[in-house]
Amino acid sequence: MIALFYRKINRIFPLSKLFKLLLGISASVVIIVLTYKHVAGFQVFNSTFSFIKHVILNTFTSLILAYLVAIPGILLIGFLDRYMSWNKLVFTRIIVQLTLAILLAFFASTIITLILYAIEPDKDLNSILVFNALISAVASIITMVILQAFIFFHDSDRAKKEAEILEKKLSQVRYEVLKNQINPHFMFNSLNVLSGLINKDVEKAQLFIAEFSQIYRYVLETIEKPVSSLSEELGFIRSYIFLQQIRYGDSLNFSVNLPSNLLNRFLPPLSLQTILENAIKHNIVNNSHPLFIDIYNDKEWLIIKNNIQPKISSNYSTGLGQKNLIKRYEMISDHVPKFLVEANFYIVKLPLISSDYDEGSDN
Repeated sequence: MIALFYRKINRIFPLSKLFKLLLGISASVVIIVLTYKHVAGFQVFNSTFSFIKHVILNTFTSLILAYLVAIPGILLIGFLDRYMSWNKLVFTRIIVQLTLAILLAFFASTIITLILYAIEPDKDLNSILVFNALISAVASIITMVILQAFIFFHDSDRAKKEAEILEKKLSQVRYEVLKNQINPHFMFNSLNVLSGLINKDVEKAQLFIAEFSQIYRYVLETIEKPVSSLSEELGFIRSYIFLQQIRYGDSLNFSVNLPSNLLNRFLPPLSLQTILENAIKHNIVNNSHPLFIDIYNDKEWLIIKNNIQPKISSNYSTGLGQKNLIKRYEMISDHVPKFLVEANFYIVKLPLISSDYDEGSDN
């Protein structure tokens, strides 16, 4: 319980920095107040040693008081940040936060003063309570302002660092995706097919070149985008499957059964190509073992399903394509793909992102 409370406070305001801040404020306030009392004749110190001793003792007491104000103050800031945003309720937020800061100061000051009075009774308790409450209120307001300013700075700095980390991850994912899509194996196989077509069927070779160029144009146009529409992805996939079917013929079967209202939904670009490429790469595709790839939906999920007939010589899968796809979804959605094996079928479920997706937002 204590550890949880510690982590909660430390997440809003690092406790090591809080100690230094409160110690500095406490010592400064004590020195100012004692100097004023000495000069005004309210409390005359006979020696420097006596002054320093009172500074140390009062700083310790003030530090306890500062913690009694600061810890609830930090929790208060965290609470108000959730329910009373600065962006929407600035004036109300200022009034509420300052009022609660003063009440906290009065409460903490009264407790500390009564404890000290019980240890060392003073004749005029009421005046001491009022004086300490006023000093505590001023110190509390200063502390709250400093805490809020630091939290603003800390959150801004943290957001900037998180944005930099996210951008680095996004750049790495884009690089991996681009590297995987424009891979030498696909290009080599495609050029081999094209070479054979040129001598056999010029018209088909020209169509092959057109679809081939369409594929790489799409890759280069969308690689920097966080999302593409399902309609665009299906158009790209039809070009991709066309090239593969020239190579594999009727051994590669491909079907799409989707309602039109889902075509304006979004998903990361080249998601389907990653899945289809893996299906072709890891399964036998020939006349005696045709590969069937079906694309359909289950409510808001896009389903890609293929029969499993693994190649004996197939290389061990690193799962890099799946990991990259999951990372790309995590950057734009709360949902991530699911990869399942059911009754000799490999099934991939891709969440379709709402059509009101804002490319300028994180989600």
